[in-house]
Amino acid sequence: MTGWVAIVGLGPGNEDLVTPDVRATLAEATDVVGYIPYVARIAPRDGLTLHASDNRVEIDRSRHALEMAANGQRVVVVSSGDPGVFAMAAAVLEAVEFGDPAWRDLDIRVMPGITAMLACAAAVGAPLGHDFCAINLSDNLKPWALIEKRLRLAAEADFAMAFYNPRSKSRPEGFEKALEILKEVCQPDQPIIFGRAVSTPEQSINIVPIKDATPDMADMRTMVLMGSSTTRIIQRDGAPLIYTPRSVVP
Repeated sequence: MTGWVAIVGLGPGNEDLVTPDVRATLAEATDVVGYIPYVARIAPRDGLTLHASDNRVEIDRSRHALEMAANGQRVVVVSSGDPGVFAMAAAVLEAVEFGDPAWRDLDIRVMPGITAMLACAAAVGAPLGHDFCAINLSDNLKPWALIEKRLRLAAEADFAMAFYNPRSKSRPEGFEKALEILKEVCQPDQPIIFGRAVSTPEQSINIVPIKDATPDMADMRTMVLMGSSTTRIIQRDGAPLIYTPRSVVP
């Protein structure tokens, strides 16, 4: 049996948002590897072994997947959202580059999913409708000084911004510092969007001007989107619509 590795995205949480290609690949798999809550989304079945592990062992998890594929197993590595956005695709490819040379000849596929920033943006309209950037606010794998530099430069360049991993229980001070930078650089009424558990029954959306944003508005299940200076809010009955125009007037 010829083995392979597929690195897939399970989308933001709603099972209807898992792509047909990913569903078909999961149906062929002999093994699924991933972080505990993501593996928990995979239904057990005969012929499928689930390998769940902690969130801070990405390289070990990747090596395990590649070793199984080299032994002929059909392995799916699961991420939430899209596997190429702050997720497992980069970890697996890093393991390939620095691991067993034979792994370079494996059938390795990266299969896209709907990432959290796109699901959150769609829930409120089109705040990422013009130039935007995504920043991971976790300092687990990079120094906080680099995060601050990138955040400040992106705000000064007037990008709309999407923030992943904004505020964990172990490092709540990071998001407080991020908000301080945004309040210093951005216009006071620029909208910031807090989308928690987007696409699930627990979804909640909170939209406030940056001057009124507080750190407790975010946790690790929250996607934070920061509008640019041109981002518009359309007031109406019910929830407003937010968009960033496609053109910029000099």
